[in-house]
Amino acid sequence: MRSAHTVEQVRAAEADLMARLPEGTLMQRAATGLAVAISNFLGGTYGARVVLLIGSGDNGGDALYAGARLARRGAQVTAVLLSDKAHTAGLAALRLSGGRAGSVDDIRTADVVVDGIVGIGGRPGLRPDALAAVQLAEHHGVPIIAVDTPSGVDVDTGETPEPHVHAALTVTFGTHKICHFIDPAATACGPVHLVEIGLDLPPAEVESLQAPDIRHTYPVPHGESDKYSRGVLGLMVGSTQYPGAAVIATAGALGGPVGMVRYVGPDAVAEAVRAAHPEIVAGDGRVQAWTIGSGLGDELDIPRIRELLDAEEPVVLDADGLKALDDTGDHVDVLATPHAGELARLLDVDRATVEAERLKHARLAAERFDVTVLLKGATTVIAAPDGQVRVNANATPWLATAGAGDVLAGLCGSLLAGGLTPLDAASLGAYLHAAAANLASSSGPITALSVASALPEATRYLLG
Repeated sequence: MRSAHTVEQVRAAEADLMARLPEGTLMQRAATGLAVAISNFLGGTYGARVVLLIGSGDNGGDALYAGARLARRGAQVTAVLLSDKAHTAGLAALRLSGGRAGSVDDIRTADVVVDGIVGIGGRPGLRPDALAAVQLAEHHGVPIIAVDTPSGVDVDTGETPEPHVHAALTVTFGTHKICHFIDPAATACGPVHLVEIGLDLPPAEVESLQAPDIRHTYPVPHGESDKYSRGVLGLMVGSTQYPGAAVIATAGALGGPVGMVRYVGPDAVAEAVRAAHPEIVAGDGRVQAWTIGSGLGDELDIPRIRELLDAEEPVVLDADGLKALDDTGDHVDVLATPHAGELARLLDVDRATVEAERLKHARLAAERFDVTVLLKGATTVIAAPDGQVRVNANATPWLATAGAGDVLAGLCGSLLAGGLTPLDAASLGAYLHAAAANLASSSGPITALSVASALPEATRYLLG
């Protein structure tokens, strides 16, 4: 599991560690890791032209000390001072190592620019002189390496309301920060390289599953399992208006751990589902979880859905089914899977507002409706009613295709029926869905059914 901590948590951990170490040790650790990352990014150090953008914070000090190390190894290092309060000892170390103070004109011929403008406590946006320097680098195609976080983003929310750095690489220290995981700031970070510096940290505000977490959490059957003990999923999806949604959601469910799937819906749609998946059982019966909503269209039965939301079986609520959600606050084990437009309608805000403040609105909906919210997008944000947040960012852009959400809803329902909590079902579902898309795509176009077909192979690989 990767963890992302708040600015307050990081600062407290740094203060605790600095109290137990000789002065300057922590900055030297960070600078060493930063220098190595810059050298690796460049493919070498000797002769490289490195420009440091230096503000008044400790990130500027990290950049100056890293620049000193690079200069000692033959790099041509120039510091552009954007504050009269630059780190004094770091600047002296740079000069002693052969680096120099320069001007923004040095950016034009640089091989790389290092963003040491503001630290993790900085507010969104850049001052005019800093923005001009960043824009000059972008204009000349010079890659920018951000120190800790790209200057100008909101570190604790991932929001980018003002101009900011777009990094080719971000080198961070001790732990990830929330902006590394949450879009739109996550995109501005580029790849993120974590340098361990020995922080003792509390539980994280935001987490992101990795392959070992899938192996640990996935409901693998054992020798005594049968189709019922593995879980029975009820599907109330699709309609005579949108029969394909039922076929696609069923394919997603069958790609998960469930032992049996029941389809509940119009006879004509049931026939289409059985034609594609003959193992499906049509009609009412006992289930361990429900997936409801994908493609219901004009056949949406809100009273019936609300009955199921009040029952004991956990529910995945997708697409049209989200219209049945209310804010009574007494839901149990409900996973809602909206995209940004659907979440905007639920919260009565603009879609652009949700896209700009994804973490805020996922948490708001989880609290207001007392459900776990899986906010779909290039970066999937999963928020539980108790405040836990997980993020998934391993999806290919090719996954933005019709029916992909139906596959995800079916898969998450399968994981719920297999006994996982809504938070775990959403987290594993998003990860496996993306992994299957990557496998099916191979950097090319995919369809929803090709993603569903790749789920078993992707799961076998991750469980292996």
